[in-house]
Order: sequence, then C-alpha cells, then structure tokens
Amino acid sequence: MTEAAAMDLYCVMGNPVEHSRSPRIHARFAELCAQQIDYGRRLIPLGAFAEGIAAFRREAAERGDSARGCNITVPFKFEAAALAQHTSERALLAQAVNTLRFEADGSIHADNTDGIGLVNDIVRNAGVPLAGKELLLIGAGGAAAGVLGPLLDAGASRIVVANRTVDKAVAVVRRHAALALGHGAVLEAWALDEVPGSFDVVVNATASSLEGDAVPVSAKVLRPGALAVDMMYGPAAAGFMAWAEAHGAVPRDGLGMLVEQAAESFEIWRGVRPPSAQVLGELRASLAAGQ
Repeated sequence: MTEAAAMDLYCVMGNPVEHSRSPRIHARFAELCAQQIDYGRRLIPLGAFAEGIAAFRREAAERGDSARGCNITVPFKFEAAALAQHTSERALLAQAVNTLRFEADGSIHADNTDGIGLVNDIVRNAGVPLAGKELLLIGAGGAAAGVLGPLLDAGASRIVVANRTVDKAVAVVRRHAALALGHGAVLEAWALDEVPGSFDVVVNATASSLEGDAVPVSAKVLRPGALAVDMMYGPAAAGFMAWAEAHGAVPRDGLGMLVEQAAESFEIWRGVRPPSAQVLGELRASLAAGQ
C-alpha cells in the first residue's frame, strides 16, 4: 500500500466561522484550476489567535501535510497583522490582514485582499467604473480601512469616510492622505449625520446590516441610479438593499466581493488566477435555489 501524498492545507479562521462559504469557494477554485488543496474552517477562541495559527501548522506537520496559508475573518484581522514577518503595502496601510501565506523558511507573509476584491466586483462584475466617481464609505473600522486604499487606486475623484465616531474616520483618512494626494483625489472625514452632498457609489462597511440596525445615513447621499453596496450578503444585506432600491439606487450585496477577495487569496497562495466570475455565478444560482 502506498502512502497518501502530502496535502497542502488552508483554512479560514475566525469567531464565529461556521457560516463561512470560503471552503466551498476555494474547493471550486481548486477544482477549476486543477490544484490539489484541502481548505477547512477553524473556530479560534477569543484571545488565542497566535496559538490557533501555531496549532494549525503543528497539526498539519504531525500528519505529514503542509499548512500553506489561511484566510482571517472577524475579529482577528488586526492580530493577524502583528504575527507576520512580511506584509504587503496595502495591508500595512489598512493595518488589517485577511490573508496569511506560510513560507518555506517558516516566516509568514500577510496581505489584505478585501479592497481589491471589492473593486474587482464593482468594476468587473457590476460593470461600474470607479475612475472619476464620488464615493461614500460608511464606517471606519477594519472593513473600511481594508478597502479605502484600493478604492483610491481605482481612481475615485472624491471619497468621504463617514463614521459615528468621527475621530476614527479622521484617523483612517490621515493614514491614507498621501495616497489620496498622489492620485489627486479629495479625501474627507465626516460624522454620519453630517455627510455633505450625494454620491455615485455608496459602500456600507459597518456592522449595521449584520445587527439588523437601520441604515446609518440619510437617503440624500444617494444620487439617482447610484450603486449602493453592502459588504454583507444574504439575509444580512436585505435591509440595506431594500433601502437603496426604495430610494432610486442600484443595490448590490457583498457576495461578489467575497468571491473576488477569495480569488486574490488563491492567487497569492497558488500562483494561479481562478475564474471568479464563473464561481460567483454558480454560487448565486445555488443560493437562489436554497442550496
């Protein structure tokens, strides 16, 4: 009997994590790209993220497999950034990480694919160019910080970051000020109830949808036909999407962002770009069918 070949292991780590669709997405990517990987979920106790990473790598080695990387979801994106020996520029700017790659020398490379995932979904899948557009980013936490840099790189002419605690919005804006200046973009911080003007694109990066709260800004921020994107998907995004549609905007949930950020992670790990649009279409169809 021959020994089973060593398997490259990946996972998504978070708390909670049982709802994550990442294993399904990455399994399909691997199938379509002829890559042999095993991708699972790992529930990590709060306060034990570093121990969770060490356990994942140790257990893989004990089985003769190789832990090659992981995705990080809430609430560990800031802790993940602190573990890495090498960090991409976009992750440094965000100060949050959603992708770790374990190198052959034992070191950890950290990246953040959330922002480019959002941009790719808006531009490629929704067909809305961001160059020259005015954009409102609701929220100033890790989710917002993770996407602001790529939104600026995509050519938005003006971005307003609005948050309940305006000091947090100011801090995120200051960190991205040099990037905005380099792109010739206007970057501002405002309180949620003081946002000036209306926008071509509105992105909800708060937890309001997840918690079932009301949309935290006035409908006046929506220009007719504006694209309104909630980073959540499924039932959690329903309230925001209904609000957007009721006020003449085009609603979009975060499923496309989820698939596109996963595609970026997959390419970082495997060096192969998966067909994200195909997988997104398949996933939407299966969810619509209740699967």
